[in-house]
Amino acid sequence: MSLPEEALAIIAQLKAQGMDIDENDPQQAMQILMQVMNMQRRKKIVMLPPEECIPGSDSANPQLPASDAKHFTLGTPLYEPFPDHLEMVQVGMGCFWCSENLFLGVEGVYSTQVGYSGGVTKNPTYDQVCSGRTNHNEVTRVVYDPAKVPLSEILRVFWEHHNPTTLNQQGNDCGTQYRSGFYYYTEEQKELAESSKALFQQALAEGGHGEISTEILPAPHFHMGEHYHQQYDKRPGANGYCGLAPTGVDLPRL
Repeated sequence: MSLPEEALAIIAQLKAQGMDIDENDPQQAMQILMQVMNMQRRKKIVMLPPEECIPGSDSANPQLPASDAKHFTLGTPLYEPFPDHLEMVQVGMGCFWCSENLFLGVEGVYSTQVGYSGGVTKNPTYDQVCSGRTNHNEVTRVVYDPAKVPLSEILRVFWEHHNPTTLNQQGNDCGTQYRSGFYYYTEEQKELAESSKALFQQALAEGGHGEISTEILPAPHFHMGEHYHQQYDKRPGANGYCGLAPTGVDLPRL
């Protein structure tokens, strides 16, 4: 098997580090090729200049939930306006099916919705977002009652159930739409999110993990996702997919 120069360079580096590698061994050669392919793939995963993104459409996505749609498990509205005493945040943790499913069982959560945030394309669709050409992130919007569940608990679920150190990647899911992000609506939310990030970074470092790549930003416009994505993991016939890859590190108490 003939290896490309990048693969041969990786082999040379590994040999220099004392590893016994035979580039003529088909199994080892395949492993090296996979490393090269993954490196090349990661190089291409970048946010695009706005002019290179899909323009989108002035018309709403025809596959959105109905305006009076209810949450599949909670029976609460999917759309605003929500009761005045509630607050909300948006979280990007990888696949939005998986992240939404985490918050469904948290007492004090009033409603959840999956959708797209932080991009350029007008009225984006799932296929467009998955192309990597919209700059949107797959997010879950969490609507909660702060009198029943403090933001610190929302943040604990967020940090502990995905890997915030893998830029534009969560498990096998790669792309800017899988980037780690926390999007706030109030200054109080921002301050607590940044404090929790610092605490979790320290805990990660003690556990031998790298730097957090999570963006903490004001909540962008939330584009509701298609009706068939809402509460997907709780619906009959769901395949139980979970692409999240938590580190196993606990968030220190805020």
